[in-house]
Amino acid sequence: MEKFQKRLKAGNNFKLSAHPTDISKHISEEEAIKGLKKARKEIATIQDILYAHNKYAVLICIQGMDTAGKDSLIREVFQKFNARGVAVHSFKTPTSKELQHDYLWRYYVALPERGKFGVFNRTHYENVLVTRVHPEYILNENIPGINEVGDIPKDFWKQRYAQINCFEQHLAKNGTIILKFFLHLSKDEQKRRLLRRLEKEDHNWKFSPGDLKERALWEKYMECYEEAIQHTSKDAVPWYIIPADNKDISRYLVAQTILEELKKYKDIQYPEMPPEIEQHKASYKKDLENT
Repeated sequence: MEKFQKRLKAGNNFKLSAHPTDISKHISEEEAIKGLKKARKEIATIQDILYAHNKYAVLICIQGMDTAGKDSLIREVFQKFNARGVAVHSFKTPTSKELQHDYLWRYYVALPERGKFGVFNRTHYENVLVTRVHPEYILNENIPGINEVGDIPKDFWKQRYAQINCFEQHLAKNGTIILKFFLHLSKDEQKRRLLRRLEKEDHNWKFSPGDLKERALWEKYMECYEEAIQHTSKDAVPWYIIPADNKDISRYLVAQTILEELKKYKDIQYPEMPPEIEQHKASYKKDLENT
């Protein structure tokens, strides 16, 4: 897994085309399912320690095209978590209240507390992806000086990349461990999954005609993802490009990456008992045994 983790990380010369969407020739489904079960148990143990330690927060960011498997991945990877220590936020079209603030505001207020995990299903990167493909959405933000699409400065997106980098660096320096995953799905696999939504009655509810409109813009989205990742995959907060054509394998890769990254934090330990309590522990135990 270690060699795959190095290959998953987006480097300085990142090219989306250099990352496969399917590595089932290298990792079998059986291996992935078995590995996921083991990894999620270990992550759940770390979660318990992290909660007691109360120094770090963990933010898991998951991006991907429609049908990439974000929802089911979150369900499977965090299945063993204690509910008190994790919160999942799915960010959809900004509400009128959210649009009354800057574009990062709604993500700030959803950040995990110390000792807890936060999972963002779609993230602050929507603002350099969806709005890049549909620049007219920027007008909803009511930014001074931007009254029509033609008013958007040429360096607008690079400014946002820089703002996002500052946002993440600020969080990282103040105790939030950030892990960012792009579920890299092929266009052919998306087609298969969309057809499945139409063909299987219990999946019909997932289908939206809007999915086809966004699919028609596939190449533009890939271009925007590549540029966004190039500008925001940093040593302290890198992107991991997860092959997503096989859901079992993608879940395993995400879980194992989370596990291996968290293991690097050797200072995450259960807190020691305060000396004044430790000193009288035997008497406390005796009192309890006699009551």
